[in-house]
Amino acid sequence: EAMMAARMPAGYAFLPEPNAVAQAVLAKSSWSVLALTCLIELFTQAHYRSSIEPDTALDPLWKDVFLFHWKEESQHAILDEMEWQREDAKLDGAARERAVSDLIELVGAVDGLLKLQAGADAAYFAQACGRAVGQGEAALLGAGLLKAYRWQYIVSGVQLPRFGALLSGMLGASQLARVAAALEPLMSSAPAAPRMAA
Repeated sequence: EAMMAARMPAGYAFLPEPNAVAQAVLAKSSWSVLALTCLIELFTQAHYRSSIEPDTALDPLWKDVFLFHWKEESQHAILDEMEWQREDAKLDGAARERAVSDLIELVGAVDGLLKLQAGADAAYFAQACGRAVGQGEAALLGAGLLKAYRWQYIVSGVQLPRFGALLSGMLGASQLARVAAALEPLMSSAPAAPRMAA
């Protein structure tokens, strides 16, 4: 961040406060935290496979760095899946219902952070772009950033068959319906994108 800040116009702010985010996440059930962690690991791998790996114009060293990051994330994802399934085996019906509620709340909290940052990033761009940005343009910019961020940090992972299979293997039909209902506004507001391979 410090290296990038030296080249960027002044005024950029990353708003989520890491300690507050960590405190909110760790207040939730282990099952829900492991579900969110697994989602993040899986979409990180998918992003590499869909954007960096097939791009022949990228610098080979850049690609190599991300290839080894992908390999590390692959190991994390396997461990996260195993740990999540181990935690799932401990839950009774009531605990699983609470865990599903916690997962829904965690995804909602992630979306809240994305809304906060999309607004800040839109304001930063408007200030730094070198021309006046009207209210309508600013609103479109903020909405576009939020759609992109939702796809990057929520939707792209939820769409992965591997994540869906893991979730379906742990939850009953009514629980899956609760998750789907909570995700639907985020899914429908994100940009249309091709499904990524698991």
